[in-house]
Amino acid sequence: MLVSRIMLHPTTHFIPTDIFHSVLEHITDRRDLYAAALVSRDFNCVATPLLYRTLDTDTRTRQPDHKSQSDVIHPAYTLLSRPELGRHVRHIRETGVLHATHPRVTEAVLRALRLCHNLYSFTWVDDTPASPSTFLSFLIILRSLPLRALTLRTYSDLGEDAWSLINTLTRLQKVAIWCMHGPPRVLQCWAPLLGSTLTELELGRCAGVPATILVAVLSQLPRLRDLRLKGAPSNAIRDILASLPALVALDTEYLGSGLGRRLDEDAPLPLLQRLTVRTSSVDLQGPLQLWGWLYALAPRPSLESFTLYAFSTAGHTNIPRYFLLSLARRHGETLRQFLVNMTQLTLEDVQCVCELFPRLEELSCAVASRDAESIAHAIEKAHNLRTLKLHVHWIPDAASTNSPISPNSPIARFGLADARALMRRPGSRLCTVSMGSHVFRGSWVQMQGVDGSKRVHFQVVEDGSSALGQMCSFFPTNF
Repeated sequence: MLVSRIMLHPTTHFIPTDIFHSVLEHITDRRDLYAAALVSRDFNCVATPLLYRTLDTDTRTRQPDHKSQSDVIHPAYTLLSRPELGRHVRHIRETGVLHATHPRVTEAVLRALRLCHNLYSFTWVDDTPASPSTFLSFLIILRSLPLRALTLRTYSDLGEDAWSLINTLTRLQKVAIWCMHGPPRVLQCWAPLLGSTLTELELGRCAGVPATILVAVLSQLPRLRDLRLKGAPSNAIRDILASLPALVALDTEYLGSGLGRRLDEDAPLPLLQRLTVRTSSVDLQGPLQLWGWLYALAPRPSLESFTLYAFSTAGHTNIPRYFLLSLARRHGETLRQFLVNMTQLTLEDVQCVCELFPRLEELSCAVASRDAESIAHAIEKAHNLRTLKLHVHWIPDAASTNSPISPNSPIARFGLADARALMRRPGSRLCTVSMGSHVFRGSWVQMQGVDGSKRVHFQVVEDGSSALGQMCSFFPTNF
């Protein structure tokens, strides 16, 4: 444990306190942060702001005999007992189901919220068809705080009173709206107030909204850099891009008919760096015109990450070779992530991707292979590859046919030794290999030999396995 090692180190008292923050901010487990806060006063000064930076209503129920005014453990009660901690809170996530089932908690949470004078983001999640009156009480307080990010994920519509207040919020830098019922909310009356500040936007329900309205609204947000749309018409995406000159990341769906009209090749589209597309089809070759539509979204060299989630009722979707070649001609010198996930590539396609994208660092796809050696040959030219995620259909051979283990089992075809062989290829930078649900991670570790000397060795461990039983290390014969 990181905290334990720091506590036992004899030179801890001589480390400047500003170094503590750089170390402790990497701790993700709140229990470790709590332990760090108990080490010393210096540690407490650094760990306490980190411990209260993010508050989530991951609550627990008290024992029936516990003497308390509430039967729920909530961070709000700590803030009310120690109001000075409120200045450390930056992010809050509240759930509507908690306030629906424990209404007595709401008043305490609202009082605690008023103490969070430096609040940056607020997330409201409510999957119940309850009345939106509770959220309205939160919203009234949020208007007086320096809020910069707002996320709404609800089953029911929030109501016109709530939306009237929401549409008056200003200075927001990030907005995410996922309301499954009621009219689609796409910032029609809100965009003019956010145009000078908003840089990230998620609209989870654009279905049924005319393309002209989407373009008109989004064109009022010229500082937008990250955009996620669900249900937006595919043939409107290029017009939307043309109105957002600063956009670098797009996450959208392909719903068909993406090239319904002649494209303007001279349209001033932004230089996208990250493109994520989700689609489905009844055809193995993917939806009609998908590949040309994808290629048209980034007409100049810029893409660093390409992600595709393609579902087909007929099996794995296949990517045509001409699309890979066209993508490489335009983005071959910039692309670092090629993540097509369950979309099918042949081993020849994988080899093509590794050769045509010399800066490739992460590759994810589905593939069919006879053995690990074939995979190693396919990624041989990927000298910058760091993460490889494959969903492999193992092609049976004579040996595997007679084996009691299924030929498609990773245990039968790929193990720690195979993962280490991929990572230790000459010139390889690979350190993470995923075969379906099996994840292998490699790292350099310092180990002590029988003679007391310490040396650095490359170790591969499978996630979720015991360190002793599932470990593959390289040891020199004299070590």
